[in-house]
Amino acid sequence: MNKALKQYLVKSFIILAVIHLAYFLYGYFTFEGIKKIDIYSEFYRFKFYDDISISHFFISGLFLLFFLIFLLKNHARQRYSFGKVLQIGIFLLLISFVSLTFFISFSFGQNAKLKGELSEKSYNKDKELLNVLNPFLYSWNSYYSEKLFNYENILYPKPYPVIKEEKQELIYHDQFGTVTTYYSIDTLKVLTETYNKVSKKADSIFDFVGLDVNIVKDRIIKQTVVGDSTQIVFKGTEVSPEYDKDICIFLENKSLYKPVNGESIEKQQYEAAVKRYNLVYKFKKDSLTKQFQKLDTLFKKYNIETNIKPERLTADVFLYAKNQERDLQGLENYFDRKALNEKFQTLERYFYQPNYLHPNILPIFIAVVLAVWLGLFLFYIPFNYMKSKKL
Repeated sequence: MNKALKQYLVKSFIILAVIHLAYFLYGYFTFEGIKKIDIYSEFYRFKFYDDISISHFFISGLFLLFFLIFLLKNHARQRYSFGKVLQIGIFLLLISFVSLTFFISFSFGQNAKLKGELSEKSYNKDKELLNVLNPFLYSWNSYYSEKLFNYENILYPKPYPVIKEEKQELIYHDQFGTVTTYYSIDTLKVLTETYNKVSKKADSIFDFVGLDVNIVKDRIIKQTVVGDSTQIVFKGTEVSPEYDKDICIFLENKSLYKPVNGESIEKQQYEAAVKRYNLVYKFKKDSLTKQFQKLDTLFKKYNIETNIKPERLTADVFLYAKNQERDLQGLENYFDRKALNEKFQTLERYFYQPNYLHPNILPIFIAVVLAVWLGLFLFYIPFNYMKSKKL
C-alpha cells in the first residue's frame, strides 16, 4: 500500500471512532435509569424499529457508500500484487465490522450510565436483603408447596439441617404404611490413614458382638477424600421438627432470590437463614419491621408497585410464627413479583452477561458483515488492475 492509501484508511478509522463515541454518549445520556429498566431495555436485541436502529442503518450505509467512492476514485488502479490486495482486503473487513457495530457502543454507554447510578456493591446489598426476606415474600398458595417449603430446607439453628428418611412398615396384617423420620446431619473429618485403621477394627468389633455392620454404614450419607483427610457426612440423632416450637414455615425455605455473584451459594443460604431466624426468634419486632422498611425503599428505588406495609406485615409474620394453623392467605405481602423478577434478570445481564451482541442475531450479523466486506472487495479488485487513468 502506498502512503496515500494508508492515510485514507487511518482517517476512515478515526471517523468511525468519532461515530462510535457519539453513539456511546447517546446511550449514556439517554439511559433512563434503573426505574425504567425492563426486559426490553437492552439494545443487543437490535429491534430494527427505534431511532438507534434506523439511524444506524443510514449512517452505516452512507459511510460505506462514500468510503467506497473515495477509495475507488483516489486509491484504485494501483495494480498491487495479490499479497497487497489481500492485505487491503483485511482492512476492508475491519472497516466493514467497525462500521456495523455502532449499536454495541450505544450498549456500552447504557451500561456505563447504569453502573454509575447503581454500583455493584449497592446492587449486592439489595440482593442480600431480598435473600434474607425471600421466604416472607411468596404468594399465599406457594406456602402450601412441599417442594418450596419443607423441613429439609431448614439450615439453622441446631440440630438442623435434617435429612428425611421414609420407610414402609407393617401396620396390620398385610397393610403397610409410610413412616417418616428426620435425622440431623453430622460431619466427621479425620486423617484418611487413621480412618482406614479404625474402620477395619470397628468392622471386627461389630462382627464379634453380632451387630450388622451395614446398619452402621447405612447412616453414612457421603464420604469424600480431601487431600490426606476423609470427610464423612452421616445421619446423627433423630429430630422431630413437626413438634418443634422454635421453627415456623418461614424457616422452611432456603431459596435465594438472587445469589451474590462470585460467592458460595451454600454460604449465602446459611447466612441468610441465620439472619432470618434471629429476626423471628431472637431480635425484637422492630428489627424485622426495619428490614421490611428497607424492602419498601428497595421497591420504590426500582419502581416496583407494592402494597406492603412494614408494621402490618411484621405483625402477620409473628402471629403466624406463633400460630401455624393461621391461614397464610391473610399474609399481606403483595407486590408486583413479575416486575421485580424481570428487573433483576435484566440487571444480572447488565452486570455479568451484557450480551452486547446477542447469540440470536450473531449469525445474521456475521453474514451482513461478510456480505458488506465481499461487496467492497469485489468492487475494489477490478479497479485495482485497471490501467491508471483519470476517472
